[in-house]
Amino acid sequence: MSYQLTIEPIGEVVEVEEGQTVLDACLRAGIYIPYQCNHGLCSTCKVEVLEGEVNLGDASPFALMDFERDEGKALACCCTLESDAVIEADIEEDEDAEYLPIGDFEGTVSELVDLTPDIKAIHIALEGDGIEFQAGQYIQLEIPGVDGPRAFSIANAPQKPTELELHVRLVPDGAGTTYLHEKLNVGDKLSFSGPYGQFFVRKSQNKPMIFIAGGSGLSSPKSMIEDLLAEGCSEKIYLFHGVRGLQDLYYQEYFRDLEQKHGNFTYVPALSEMDAGDDWDGETGFINEAAERYFNGEFKGHQAYLCGPPPMIEASIRSLMKGRLFEKDIFMEKFLTKEDGQEVKKSPLFKRI
Repeated sequence: MSYQLTIEPIGEVVEVEEGQTVLDACLRAGIYIPYQCNHGLCSTCKVEVLEGEVNLGDASPFALMDFERDEGKALACCCTLESDAVIEADIEEDEDAEYLPIGDFEGTVSELVDLTPDIKAIHIALEGDGIEFQAGQYIQLEIPGVDGPRAFSIANAPQKPTELELHVRLVPDGAGTTYLHEKLNVGDKLSFSGPYGQFFVRKSQNKPMIFIAGGSGLSSPKSMIEDLLAEGCSEKIYLFHGVRGLQDLYYQEYFRDLEQKHGNFTYVPALSEMDAGDDWDGETGFINEAAERYFNGEFKGHQAYLCGPPPMIEASIRSLMKGRLFEKDIFMEKFLTKEDGQEVKKSPLFKRI
């Protein structure tokens, strides 16, 4: 059974299957409602139900408060239809976004590489034309024996649509990442949907770009930087990658090689907790501090892309804003799981941060 969903103010009508979320139906139709966490936690995808009956699903009471429910608000990422309906939504419009429809795919694991003691690269070969995506986007991966998909950023450039690269950090007691690290083999089949996400480079702004990544958060910046360099971007590109010790640093030689080949690309790794015996004469301390030192605390005139653990992102935002770079030029990717629950906080001062 399916229902018709009319989306105002654009007047588009999409079919929504029984049990399918409003957000999923819209994304698969190529209609982008702003969203972030996909778990009913962050309130980014809030819409107003003008007509019809909906099931609000698992919306957090902090993301969707009681008075908002009474006013007919819903979170598109977890609400489902119980009749034909009309909603009003903030439709995403950005000249740099590609708004690619979501699809379902199956691929074969072609290579497994241990990048660090707890980060594994998984390469997935796809048949035909592969998957069209925008650098910075992610997929929702189905893992055998695990309830619900897991989100992983695509680490390769869009110019290679038939060979996906994922960077998977082993999460202690995490069912999904444990399977991928310990049981997955070359030749196994994996299913996923995508592409998801609105983390992409605003190329039309023609500004130098600062990428700040923490740990396995390097995946999206790697894809974005490879894409920019493949297209012949002439703007300055800076990559700051922060990890704990030397054993946690990966792709150092690869980015050093890119730095030699492209005069507009600069790579700055930093270690925050060096182990005894680490042979390292590069930057130390937190990665936002390394960026501050490199730019002498002045970031005005750049745009910044942040990807990594929430504490790193929050510290980087503080550094950037202290250095006169503000919300319109700061973009981030911060995955949230259902287990994050009530820890999710959104600044009352900013729309996206």
